[in-house]
Amino acid sequence: MDSVQEYVALVQAPWGRMFYDVLFEQLRLPHTKRLNILDFGSGLGVTANHYAQWHDVLAVEPNPEMIEHRQREYEYTQLHGDITILKDFNEQHFDVVFCHNVLEYIEDKEPIIAELMHVLKSGGTLSIMKHNRMGRIFHTAVFKSDPKKAIALLDEQANDQSNYLGTQYLYSNDDLIKMIAPYGGTIDNIYGMRTFYALGQNDAKYDAQWYQSMLALEQQVSTMDAFKHVAFMNHVLVTKL
Repeated sequence: MDSVQEYVALVQAPWGRMFYDVLFEQLRLPHTKRLNILDFGSGLGVTANHYAQWHDVLAVEPNPEMIEHRQREYEYTQLHGDITILKDFNEQHFDVVFCHNVLEYIEDKEPIIAELMHVLKSGGTLSIMKHNRMGRIFHTAVFKSDPKKAIALLDEQANDQSNYLGTQYLYSNDDLIKMIAPYGGTIDNIYGMRTFYALGQNDAKYDAQWYQSMLALEQQVSTMDAFKHVAFMNHVLVTKL
């Protein structure tokens, strides 16, 4: 992707919509109890807008273009800024914190984790969507037809590049465990995300029957360990003790 407009088109495409359909099923946030939610790195506001139907949502995004194109059918608070904004909030302010596909683009992740855990309530949930190295290797070799680059990514120290967002600093689930432990964080669950649906040709993905069948498949394999290891992303749910 070279622009925000391309990212908007991606989110609106079937394979973009499926990401959120799977995500919302995995989160399963209750609609009966009003929650205080932080969406850090909110992008186009898809997640913030969705949960604003039932909850109080604060969205924080550093890219003004993303904010300009954000979804806003429901009322939520949108702030333009970075992690320093959270220093204005008291400890244990939020019931749920989202940090989806953000940490890959930050080399020094620990200060971000520290601040997110600081504003999260005890017993609260930190939802982290992260890229998975094994899944990226599959994607690079199969969808992008670039086995040479896939070989390079076998090196656990290797990072990747995004045309629009820059260097992607990949990190493992074990790395995440080490980062959350000092703040009372424990992993409650890990799901696979985008195991199959982004590997095939796009023409088939506009068929409604394909969409429903693939969505059912993605939801089922997201809890199976073998498929978690090769999914493009892992959705990690962290509980703060």
